[in-house]
Amino acid sequence: QVQLVESGGGLVQPGGSLRLSCVASGRAFSIYDMGWFRQAPGKEREFVARVNSNSDISYYSASVRGRFTISRDNAKNTVYLQMNSLKPEDTAVYYCARRSSIADIYDYWGQGTQVTVSA
Repeated sequence: QVQLVESGGGLVQPGGSLRLSCVASGRAFSIYDMGWFRQAPGKEREFVARVNSNSDISYYSASVRGRFTISRDNAKNTVYLQMNSLKPEDTAVYYCARRSSIADIYDYWGQGTQVTVSA
C-alpha cells in the first residue's frame, strides 16, 4: 500500500513563497511520475504540475507556470512544489498524487495541505 503525506502549507501574504513536500511510503517511488493538484472552495480539483520519474520533464498549468516549480528527490521518496509570487487565487487545498504506470490516471492521493494566501 502506498501512502502520500503532504506538508508545508500555511498562511502567506500575497507575493510570498511556500514550499510543499510530499513523502511517499512504499517501494519503487522513483519509477512513477508524480503530480500536484489543488482544490479551492466551491471549485473542482485542478491540475497544477507534474514531474516525470527522473525529473527531466515537467508540466504546469497555465495559471502557475513561471511561478511554481515541481521537483523530486528519489533518494528521499519526496516530491516538492516550490510556490513563489503567490496570489490570493492560489488559495486551496493542495494534494500530491502518484501517476499510474499502466493507466492514464493518478492512483494514489495524499490527504492534502491547506495553502491560504491573504493579507
